[in-house]
Amino acid sequence: MKLKRIGIFLLSLLIIFFFLAPVILTFLYALTPEQEYYSQNKLFPSNLTLKHIKDLLILLGAWRAVIRSIQVALISIFLSFVLGIPASYAMVRYKFKGKNSLKLLILLTRTFPLIVVAIPLLMVYIKLDLNDTVISVALAHTSMVLPFMVILGTSVLATIPEDFEEAAMVDGLSRFQAVLRITLPLALPGLTAASIIAFVMSWNEVFVASILTLTNRTLPAYVINTAYASTDVYKFSAGVIMAIPAMLFILFVRKYLVTVWGLALK
Repeated sequence: MKLKRIGIFLLSLLIIFFFLAPVILTFLYALTPEQEYYSQNKLFPSNLTLKHIKDLLILLGAWRAVIRSIQVALISIFLSFVLGIPASYAMVRYKFKGKNSLKLLILLTRTFPLIVVAIPLLMVYIKLDLNDTVISVALAHTSMVLPFMVILGTSVLATIPEDFEEAAMVDGLSRFQAVLRITLPLALPGLTAASIIAFVMSWNEVFVASILTLTNRTLPAYVINTAYASTDVYKFSAGVIMAIPAMLFILFVRKYLVTVWGLALK
């Protein structure tokens, strides 16, 4: 029995190391001085520096791409909430013909390759004079995030009994007021986790952003087109800049993520 526990412990350490090793190495190489980066005599640097990250953010203008990525992600989350939560509520509370087929159709929209969507969107945006703007990328990301928000929102709202809304309506509230004051506050933890996952999806998307923008690129598109043309140290620095916001969001809402995963499995 003791050997079994030791084996499970060692296996757990191996799995943790497997997932954390690339992250640790990325941060380590991003903080390594350039004169020591290619040294074959040192496995670990003698000191660490933030110079490359600062140069990438300030001198190469990556901070503008960071701001644009945050703007795009927040707009995408807002639009997906405005459109997705009412759709999720209708899926849960109302019975209508073809509801299951509609759910399947929503999921099928995620099976199309992004290039199938990106090129037609670019042609439409050029005609509407929306190309190379933050809103154009945000709308494209909304189309990517929205199916996910509807399906996950359905799982979250399904856990809230309809009796709560009926009791509120008996007390004089309209259905809209009951949903606003009763249902949404109860669903807030799950919806918060869904919004963070949507943020990460938008934050990491690079293909559509690269096609739809030329000068106003988001951070992933900026990294692909600028940082990768630089030395290896700046590539790792770009990886750190991309990883930190997503890691912070997941750290702050990790308990909500566990909750919503449990709801989705139901």
